[in-house]
Amino acid sequence: MSVLEMKVPSPGESITEVEIATWLVKDGDYVEKDQPIAEVDSDKATLELPAEQSGIITLKAEEGDVVQVGQVVCLIDMDAKKPEGAAPAAEAPKQEEAPKAAEPAKQEAPKPAAPVAAPQTYATGAPSPAAKKILDEKGMDAAQVSGTGRDGRITKTDAELAAVPALGGSPLSATGSRSTTTTKLSVLRRKIAQRLVSVKNETAMLTTFNEVDMSEIFRLRKQYKEEFAQKHGVGLGFMSFFTKAVTRALQMYPDVNASIDGDFKVNYDFCDISIAVSGPKGLMVPVLRNAENMSFASVEANIKDLAVKVRDGKITVDEMTGGTFTITNGGTFGSMMSTPIINPPQSAILGMHNIIQRPVAVDGQVVIRPMMYVAMSYDHRIIDGKESVGFLVAVKEGIDNPVEILMGGDERKGLGL
Repeated sequence: MSVLEMKVPSPGESITEVEIATWLVKDGDYVEKDQPIAEVDSDKATLELPAEQSGIITLKAEEGDVVQVGQVVCLIDMDAKKPEGAAPAAEAPKQEEAPKAAEPAKQEAPKPAAPVAAPQTYATGAPSPAAKKILDEKGMDAAQVSGTGRDGRITKTDAELAAVPALGGSPLSATGSRSTTTTKLSVLRRKIAQRLVSVKNETAMLTTFNEVDMSEIFRLRKQYKEEFAQKHGVGLGFMSFFTKAVTRALQMYPDVNASIDGDFKVNYDFCDISIAVSGPKGLMVPVLRNAENMSFASVEANIKDLAVKVRDGKITVDEMTGGTFTITNGGTFGSMMSTPIINPPQSAILGMHNIIQRPVAVDGQVVIRPMMYVAMSYDHRIIDGKESVGFLVAVKEGIDNPVEILMGGDERKGLGL
């Protein structure tokens, strides 16, 4: 009998363990070679584990188990034949639909008992000290609550469950579901949490703000979007303008494009821009390598490709490693203003926000313009206030006047048309 021991491959440099997030097959299933059999979480990304050979699989690890790189997680009996009439691999998840449909009914069965014994029945007992404190905080009278303690005494739980009556409504406590759900955080989410806390604790992070006028970018996109898409095969979005503006500003203020390594400062002569992308497993930051040399079309094409990989769970660790500066766009979710947190070991991050038509003063006249607030968080240990403000002003110049600043005065040539 030929049995293959499948071991956890190394997802990338410095990663020594992963967590079995989800088994995509069941113990005893027949699997085809290269069929995805599991999703594993590392501290950088979620990756699929493909079957190395065809055969009957025996699982050696449970979902949620943390396993070392090189550890055996399943066995594949390569001598086993595919059962007749077996469903194709793509149809396997359908077998799980029935139990999923039954889950809501399972949750609805244990309904909490109403804290009120009967309508218009009020407690005759006094509240306990803890219950009285809670009722005072809610602004409720003890007569509005039915006590379940001895001799009708109002307990702390009675007070917590008591709902403040709506105007004109019954003074009785309201009832409803008070269930909770506890789930284990993924390795990726736990690692993100650790990194965010370490940034707050280990850096002198400050944020500076400005606003940009999006009028010219709106005009360029409206005028050239169809021609640009027809020639380059991608849309002309906002991110290419901000990426070009950022790379120009980084070259003007090199300390923003640097990091701290112990007692040393490391300056980079290239601009590897991390672009924050929201995916099914959380926020990912794939990197545009040497973005300072990219055209508008190249930036858009690369961002589109990386975003699709994040969405489909195909992004690799290498594609998210090594950025020198990050751009994040909270405006896609409606954020008006925020203080983005630095992506270590980088020293700064630019936050974009939503675009609002606002009145602004232009040449002594009040006009309506599409405006966006931008925020730059930076590590004050390596970047001084003068550099941070100057950098953000340089970004603003590029966005306010993209034709002159980013395209050399020729908008068609600048867009590669």
